[in-house]
Amino acid sequence: MSENAAADTNPYVITEATIAEPPVHWWDRLKYLGPGFILSASIVGSGELIMTTQLGAKAGFVCLWVVLLSCLIKVTVQLEFGKHAIFSGETTFAAFNQLPGPKLGRGNWSIWVWLALMALKFLQVGAIVGGVAIIMNMFVPAVSTVVWTPIVAVSVSLLVFRGYYQPIEKISLVMIGAFTVLTLVSVFMLQRTPYAVSWADIGGGLTFGLPKAYVAVALGAFGITGVGGDEVMMYNYWLLEKGYAAKTGPRNAADHAGWTRRAKGWIRVMYLDSVLAMVAYTIVTAAFYVLGASILHAQGLVPEKNEIVETLSKMYTDTLGAGAKDVFLAGAFVVLYSTLLSALAGWTRLFSDAWAQISGFDFTNTRARNTVIAVLAWIIPMVWGGLFLWFKAPGLMVMLGGIATAVILLIVLYAAIHFRYKRLPPELKPSIFYDLAFWISALSIVGVGVYSVWSVL
Repeated sequence: MSENAAADTNPYVITEATIAEPPVHWWDRLKYLGPGFILSASIVGSGELIMTTQLGAKAGFVCLWVVLLSCLIKVTVQLEFGKHAIFSGETTFAAFNQLPGPKLGRGNWSIWVWLALMALKFLQVGAIVGGVAIIMNMFVPAVSTVVWTPIVAVSVSLLVFRGYYQPIEKISLVMIGAFTVLTLVSVFMLQRTPYAVSWADIGGGLTFGLPKAYVAVALGAFGITGVGGDEVMMYNYWLLEKGYAAKTGPRNAADHAGWTRRAKGWIRVMYLDSVLAMVAYTIVTAAFYVLGASILHAQGLVPEKNEIVETLSKMYTDTLGAGAKDVFLAGAFVVLYSTLLSALAGWTRLFSDAWAQISGFDFTNTRARNTVIAVLAWIIPMVWGGLFLWFKAPGLMVMLGGIATAVILLIVLYAAIHFRYKRLPPELKPSIFYDLAFWISALSIVGVGVYSVWSVL
């Protein structure tokens, strides 16, 4: 295929040939949703299933506010990144490379800091590979976790290395939907057990208290639950590959009114995609936390090390009966595996794009991009698996990754402020209500980080 022909189907090349009018009615907009739910698949697996329940198991209900705040306040930062992708057509690191500040070689400081922080993020996703391997070992005890770990890593590589968007979106939606239903049923059944939750329990979790003993795990939970810094960064690629920017078309003076109309229309679709995804993962987050705080905390159980899956299964067997263990294992496999799938798909794009900015290779070239994505799709999971086999402490690995995510979120916040006030075209200026929500989100993100550090001192 020639390069010009490839451009017709290349979502990273924006031309007038790709223009399409946005849907007007909300039910028509539903057909174009998807990018936010790929993020949900990534979010639920590591943050909600492991970190949220671990925080609930350790702290009881007192930290419920942390995970709810984490889910609710970050979405405007995600929206700002999404808007930038739609009107500019820029990838995440193409945009980062234009942030104010020094450069090392071709790359902006923000790219290099992100690369350094990703060392801890490898630990986080390594824990998820380990979690899937542990589940497979529980199903087939004759095959050890050491053997299952590389099998899991290779299987994810096989699904992702070709770089296709549509299969990732569809698999993510099905997997998350199935496990969400199981979790909500468990919360409902919880009220028929000795671990039933009272309104006093919920009220106690909304007092905004944070005991010093739980600061580290709370900071990790804040970084991971809801949409984290790395997920915000991934969102741009899914929006671009869904075609939001391509359908908006290039910004030019000849069709300025038409471009503005299309940009606003596709931004509205993106808003709906983000908000519905936020509602979904917030409900799941609250459900996981309640199960951890009510069942595991009451029994003094904390999901850690190789017993993490066995401990988590008690949230389901204690509400749905002993027969629910296999159902939980199947569900946990689904949600953790979907996280690996969406995380690897996102990471291959992030690292490819970062490499493009510091080396000069053309990320918008379909053949070059797909080649780098394919190579990384085989390398990254092997590193994840190797780290799990080395550390063998999934809970700690996820917590360390969560802290790195919280720091990455500060860089993302800085970029979002720059996008809003330095790059956003005047005709796309949002309402005062939006700006108010954006600054509440920004100050909350900074405030939680400062409060966490102050609590330790």
